[in-house]
Amino acid sequence: MSPSIALDLSRGRHLLISAVLCGAAACVALRFCLPGPDTAPAQDTDTEANPHRQQQTRSGLRTGWVLAALVVIATAGTLVEDAGSSWATVYLSDSLHAWVTLAACGYIALVAAQFVGRLLGDRLVDRFGQRTVARVGGLVAAAGMGLALVVPTVPGTILGFAAAGFGVATLVPAAMHEADQLPGLKPGSGLTIISWLMRLGFLLSPPIVGLVADATSLRAGLMVVPLAGLLVILLAGVLSNRLP
Repeated sequence: MSPSIALDLSRGRHLLISAVLCGAAACVALRFCLPGPDTAPAQDTDTEANPHRQQQTRSGLRTGWVLAALVVIATAGTLVEDAGSSWATVYLSDSLHAWVTLAACGYIALVAAQFVGRLLGDRLVDRFGQRTVARVGGLVAAAGMGLALVVPTVPGTILGFAAAGFGVATLVPAAMHEADQLPGLKPGSGLTIISWLMRLGFLLSPPIVGLVADATSLRAGLMVVPLAGLLVILLAGVLSNRLP
């Protein structure tokens, strides 16, 4: 959107150019998608290879609890991401009086750190396990953004958003992978449920932060970010810690 504003493009032209570029990217990416339908044997093989997991999730109640916790973990990741995209620039410019160019660095720092976290995520998970990586990530997000809000400075807040982005980088992929491996569900069902319900983070974050900001301050509203990190720490036990 920023290049469109700089080029003084109308909203219609901006949407048309975006549609053409995204459509072209999708057509190119389609050639590299995996061929063939998803099949059930992979689910059965994983279940046979992991008898302890089969025992733990045998009952429907247990499976429902695990799936609900995974939804919350994925939603926490999307909530943090949306809080940065929706409010980082506003908070830095209005509350901390940063220059407009510098204020945009809050969201840039979050996305850049999340990108780095995704690049390093597989190696970290292979070495330490999904559960450990998620808990440490939740701690990094909660501590980094919490400290930035308790001691509000422009550099500290930018670093806080970076810590939040890095901390939640692996949450959505971890929740999707774990949901897709749950015994008792048809192949792809857990993944579909996670993909649907994690959108709640994008839907709920703006009004929740906005309501708290109207009642108190935007600084208080952004406390949803460290709270999301704490939720991840509490619920990360449903993630697997098996090492390859």
